Amino acid sequence: MNYLLDTHALIWVLSDRAKLSKKVLDIIDDTDNLIYASSISFWEISLKFSIGKLKINGILPNELPELIIEQGFDTIPLTPEESSSYYNLALTNHKDPFDRMLIWQAINRNLILVTKDDDLQQYKIDGLKTLW
Repeated sequence: MNYLLDTHALIWVLSDRAKLSKKVLDIIDDTDNLIYASSISFWEISLKFSIGKLKINGILPNELPELIIEQGFDTIPLTPEESSSYYNLALTNHKDPFDRMLIWQAINRNLILVTKDDDLQQYKIDGLKTLW
């Protein structure tokens, strides 16, 4: 199966695996699964780090891509097609642009979004599949 880590899941994989569910840990540790981290998450982490809202146990944001690869995961960029078709994602009361773009990437790439955020369940009608 193919999975996309939500930003909080990505942070916890690298810094506090105890916050991940057993189901998520099993999926991450199963080498038959493909696990992806998005450049959107790197941007979100870097932005929050730069304004002092986030620290990750001594990890600097620019170290994230290499750390993800060391974990055996892949990274995905934001493509022009994804960014230009983003308007097709249904409008909801969920306004976080980082979450919404991760949702859009997961839907377009047929990835299961690994997230603890129950608010994202409303996007199942758009084709989002989630796991926690």
